[in-house]
Amino acid sequence: MEGERNPALGEFLRARRALLRPEQVGLTGGDRRRRVPGLSRDEVARRAGLSPGYYARLERGHGRPTRRTVASLNRALCLDETGALELHRLARPTVDRRPRGHAERVSPSVLALLDDWTAAPAYVLGWSNDVLARNALAVALHSGFVHDDNLFRMVFLDPAGRQFFRDWTTAARAAVHDLRRATRYAPDDRRLRELIGELSITSPEFRRLWAEGERRGTIPSGRHFFHPSVGELELRTEVLAIASAPGQRLVAQPAEPRSRSADTLTLLSTLVI
Repeated sequence: MEGERNPALGEFLRARRALLRPEQVGLTGGDRRRRVPGLSRDEVARRAGLSPGYYARLERGHGRPTRRTVASLNRALCLDETGALELHRLARPTVDRRPRGHAERVSPSVLALLDDWTAAPAYVLGWSNDVLARNALAVALHSGFVHDDNLFRMVFLDPAGRQFFRDWTTAARAAVHDLRRATRYAPDDRRLRELIGELSITSPEFRRLWAEGERRGTIPSGRHFFHPSVGELELRTEVLAIASAPGQRLVAQPAEPRSRSADTLTLLSTLVI
């Protein structure tokens, strides 16, 4: 998306580059002759594995980087967790457009089922917990997220995750458990390896939970959620395998009938109209 303008991202990159001292990244010698505070554009570009010209365009506010590029900039600029989240928010990274063995798609019959399912939020997850499709109520439920394309990113990387998942630690452990399960069945899957790498770089909480090792048994996913427009929700999470698309799952989150959360879901549905 080379034609897009993003001056806020360029300003952020310039400011963080100026704050990073050469000695912090092992650069010594010739510092007295530096014309700019902090690192030069070329030094950041080399550390991120980018061409100097492409990095210069980002600083001038042109284009929108991929997630892989954002992760590289995060490392190059030595960002802390707050800085990394701000970089992701400003960059609004695109999906990496590299060849893949096959793209996951939701069948028309499942999409029709989602469209007809109006009583509860429902969505389809792919093999690596990419959110492949949502019904209108799930779109409204997840409307506060920036990283809404993948459930793991929603839990660990998105600023809204801590507020939305009221049982955050439970949801995080369930997410790590699901990711371990996926890697057992597909240990050589490049998409999963890249996702683990991205989460490990950006989220200290993910690194800690991943280092704890395997937990046996069923890990609950949490029942309590918060939406900024309608408040607290208590929802069951039902996961159904899609027989026609191995690896895909249909997730439905109904409330108990005649409960306060059922009324809250009805209120949430008015935001869809």
